[in-house]
Amino acid sequence: MQTTTKTAQPTDPTESQAGEAAVGGAAAPPTAAGRVTRVSPHAHLTDDLVDQLLGEYQEPGDLTGEGGLLAHLTKRLVERAMSAELDNHLGYEKGAPLGSGGGNSRNGTTPKTLLTDHGKVAIERPRDRAGTFEPKIVGKHQRRFAGFDDKIVSLYARGMTVRDIKQHLEEIYHVEVGHDLISRVTDAVLEDVRAWQNRPLEPVYAVLYLDAMSVKIRTAGAVHRKMVYTALGVTPDGEREVLGLWVQKTEGAKFWMQVLTELRNRGVRDILITCVDGLQGFPEAIEAVFDHAVVQTCIVHLIRNSLRHVPYKDRRAAAADLRLIYAAPNAEAAFDALDAFEQTWNTSYPSIAKSWRDAWENVIPFLAFPPEVRRLIYTTNSIEALHRHIRKAIKTRGHFPNDDAALKLIFLAIGNANIRGVHGWSKIYQALKIHFEDRLPTID
Repeated sequence: MQTTTKTAQPTDPTESQAGEAAVGGAAAPPTAAGRVTRVSPHAHLTDDLVDQLLGEYQEPGDLTGEGGLLAHLTKRLVERAMSAELDNHLGYEKGAPLGSGGGNSRNGTTPKTLLTDHGKVAIERPRDRAGTFEPKIVGKHQRRFAGFDDKIVSLYARGMTVRDIKQHLEEIYHVEVGHDLISRVTDAVLEDVRAWQNRPLEPVYAVLYLDAMSVKIRTAGAVHRKMVYTALGVTPDGEREVLGLWVQKTEGAKFWMQVLTELRNRGVRDILITCVDGLQGFPEAIEAVFDHAVVQTCIVHLIRNSLRHVPYKDRRAAAADLRLIYAAPNAEAAFDALDAFEQTWNTSYPSIAKSWRDAWENVIPFLAFPPEVRRLIYTTNSIEALHRHIRKAIKTRGHFPNDDAALKLIFLAIGNANIRGVHGWSKIYQALKIHFEDRLPTID
């Protein structure tokens, strides 16, 4: 009886490559640490093989269209992968003697149609007699291949309606997708929204911007404007981070206090500077939750409100005199500039100087800092820029059917906003560290 001795196969890829080198094969070059680099799993796709695959390619549809090369490759690769998964599940390869699977065995295939990036692809899903086989690459009830759901979500995040997405998929991929399917895919985002909304936060934020924007939402059969509250924080590392979204009927200091309380419950222990607009009661709401936070009123909002009722003939001169206040070198000089402004303009526009005096404690905090920090905290432009990006994504919607629909799209729009860190943070950090001392954590 003739026996054959099989050579043990190396389990480490580097052993295989080293063996090739020993018999004259070409091994990959070693790394600086002396290890052999891994070869790409697609290294065997030679130009000759690619040329062979593209032998009948004449136009783009032959490659990417429905029934094209990529769709055919997807079918073959998925079916081979499922066959390999079934081999692993049964414990023996196809063609092995009966009984190798311990009572379980193959039981033919079931036809299935997948929706892919290349259109519809018909595959044959293998079965086992016990009915216990569940492939990983394409689940039992899965109808859309990896990446297809991401495309739906991506289109939705860019402001396309369900109807627009349906038409787009039909035009590009020649696939009819129902409204219910698109809604189910996008509704899955709500789980991410809830997890994101409840995630733990940093213990300290150097700056916190608070603002709200209005959106139209249907409630009780009628469309109303509701306010979406947004909190944008700057971490001790200088990174900007949206901390959460909240929907409420109107904007008010009372609900802002609830928002700040929630932030505290999620781990925020201290906020150095909070930048807000001129909403009445806002500073008191902040101090009730974070009593050591410096509250800075948005100077841009204050200027706009001051000049709102000034006629064009006086607007430029009044704006120049206001600039002497907020561009002053310190709080004392700013107060003198306010006195001078009042003497000049109080007869014609008495409400301007009064509005600045009423908010004075929250106007002057930024004047205690160098120019780099002033530019960061004198206005809420950072969060308003985020709101402008969100409005671009939702401008095609007349209104949202409910609060969740609004939060879902706004959450996706924030993900596409490419929020960047603070420019020149090193100098800003040093100035804040000197001013707030141990309240600002030391960073590496």
